[in-house]
Amino acid sequence: MQAEQYAAMAAVEDRMWWYRALHRNVLALLASALPAGDGAILDAGCGTGGLLRRLAERWPAARLCGLEASPLALALARPRTRAWLVAGSVNRLAFADRRFDAVVSLDVLYHANVRADAALAEMRRCLRRGGVAVINLPAYRWLGSAHDVRVQGARRFSASEAIALVRAAGLQVEWTSYWNTIPFPAMAVRRLLAAGVGGGDVRLYPPVLDWLLDRAMRLEHRALRRRWRLPFGGSVLLLARRDD
Repeated sequence: MQAEQYAAMAAVEDRMWWYRALHRNVLALLASALPAGDGAILDAGCGTGGLLRRLAERWPAARLCGLEASPLALALARPRTRAWLVAGSVNRLAFADRRFDAVVSLDVLYHANVRADAALAEMRRCLRRGGVAVINLPAYRWLGSAHDVRVQGARRFSASEAIALVRAAGLQVEWTSYWNTIPFPAMAVRRLLAAGVGGGDVRLYPPVLDWLLDRAMRLEHRALRRRWRLPFGGSVLLLARRDD
């Protein structure tokens, strides 16, 4: 990712509607899969640490670890989280077998320097039996934009492609859904008209628009908490488990 994208992420991750919605959905999936809340959780590609902070707030007893390849992102994350932070690539995780109860990967597998199949195999290796993986991916190749270029995004996924990729790594897919569904028509029109022109998507929105989008995401969250499957959206969210 370009350096300014990490700086932008650190500045808005706690306040922008999209990050709030993403973290809300991830925490709900982890709560359903890890009810005790005192396990070992890896954020594989933790960026500037926003999710790790949310995890610590939700589960103070959890043993949290963040892995990140970017020295700049790690430097921005350190003041924001008490988690153990490790420099490294998701292509080869620097952890022992069966080390974690949960692995989270948010918009990481689509980056150009990530081998998605290798990274998923490593996540499976590091999960304990019964451990879960929560994975978020950008949806639809045709939805690519200038933002993807700025963050070195090389691929996007349909739900069926995401399921096939995760299953090929030996994980059992328990649930998947699109999300960011309500704003999707406007998003799709904007992306198609822009045709690769424009800046990054990581920014604060006008307060009224941010509030409206947050309300929409909360409505979607109610459906996702019930494990409904939304038919389309800007992202694919997936819950998988190691069952051996």
